[in-house]
Amino acid sequence: MAKDTFLNRKTTLNLKGKLLDLSSPCVMGILNLTTDSFYSNSRVSSVELALQRAEVILNEGGKFIDIGAYSSRPGADDVTEQEETDRIVPVVEAITRDFPDALISIDTFRAKVARNAIEAGAHVINDISAGNMDETMFPTVAALKVPYIMMHMRGTPQTMQQNTDYDNLMLDMASYFSDKVSQLKRLGVHDIILDPGFGFAKTIDQNYEVLQRMNDLDFFELPVLAGLSRKSMIYKFLGGGPEAALNGTTTLNTIALLKGANILRVHDVKAAAECIALVTKMQQQ
Repeated sequence: MAKDTFLNRKTTLNLKGKLLDLSSPCVMGILNLTTDSFYSNSRVSSVELALQRAEVILNEGGKFIDIGAYSSRPGADDVTEQEETDRIVPVVEAITRDFPDALISIDTFRAKVARNAIEAGAHVINDISAGNMDETMFPTVAALKVPYIMMHMRGTPQTMQQNTDYDNLMLDMASYFSDKVSQLKRLGVHDIILDPGFGFAKTIDQNYEVLQRMNDLDFFELPVLAGLSRKSMIYKFLGGGPEAALNGTTTLNTIALLKGANILRVHDVKAAAECIALVTKMQQQ
């Protein structure tokens, strides 16, 4: 990213006493405990397979392991809070045991699931709803004193694609994040990461508008996560399906880095780590 991008941006996270500097971008590897995630190759169905996936993520250069047990794709099956917890907690405990230095993010919009996962050893809460789907999420994040990733979305995963009418998409996003950041800071939460929500309540054209204008989020002086991996904005435009979208993912990840992304959330960790290395090498010249 541009050499002056980080002049005022907060780039450190406190992860249960471990300080992480995001001035050098990093990779968040996806570990799906769902049965119906949109990319079938990302799904794992047991603790043993989850440990194998965690090892791959770490060996290929992932900084975070992002564990989710509720698919957010349009039309996905509902999962009860108890089922989500029962899927996530044993995996968090196993990864914490076998890979004690691993940094674990929990992809959930439910405060109780988040609390149970953090108490089991996770470090970060990754909420697609930015607190909109559970009013107790913000107080829970404040009480747990962990970093919080919040995404821009309208509606729910089941209704979001009927909520794509905006007067001005980027102004709407700025207003959305401004309100949320203010609420969190009043509660004493300062480790906040913004996710513009590619694919969530946005048309294909709107997704590309957000990517083109992602620098607008510099206003908040907060780290930014880009989740572009194998999404429909790639394969619905180029053709094919998620399985054929790695090249497109790498292209868009490169653009996201040049637009200021601090974290790339991906299925393909090695490719993303190489993308970061090459972009960083160019920017050092």
